[in-house]
Amino acid sequence: MVFQPQLKILISRDEIAKAVERLASEIERDYQGKQPLLIGVLKGAFVFMADLIRQLNLPVELEFVRLSSYGAARESSGRVRVIQGLKTPIKGRDVLVIEDIVDTGITISFLLDYLRKKKPASLRLCVLTDKPSRHRVPVSIDYLGFTVPDKFVVGCGLDFDEKFRYLPGICVIED
Repeated sequence: MVFQPQLKILISRDEIAKAVERLASEIERDYQGKQPLLIGVLKGAFVFMADLIRQLNLPVELEFVRLSSYGAARESSGRVRVIQGLKTPIKGRDVLVIEDIVDTGITISFLLDYLRKKKPASLRLCVLTDKPSRHRVPVSIDYLGFTVPDKFVVGCGLDFDEKFRYLPGICVIED
């Protein structure tokens, strides 16, 4: 039997578009006269990142990393694996990490530590959604779209076992 959860819209497509526009404006202000390297965390951040770069009036370069701590589960395993690392050197670069969600904070903390060791000129974090009630490690977010409740969310790149990324809004999976 195929799992068919009930989905409830939490954040609409229009609300996401407004937040992306706001974030792009903040990023443009902070990176004026610079050419930051945007590092997207695959797979989840690709939809948000695509929307964001189309709103930026700023020359940027793109890079991607792929990490795993969930697999097919709804809870993080707490162990982070680098599946695809950086191909672009970041030493001395202004780096902006683009992430779909901060849940426990373990994965993004791991990534930020990994990147700091490569000595970028600056390192900031832009996140579409944050679940501060779930943080197990502190995370400093420079650009934030939305704070979400402690529910499992999908859509706009966020998935459950590779499903529901295509949804234009962000939905809660209701049991």
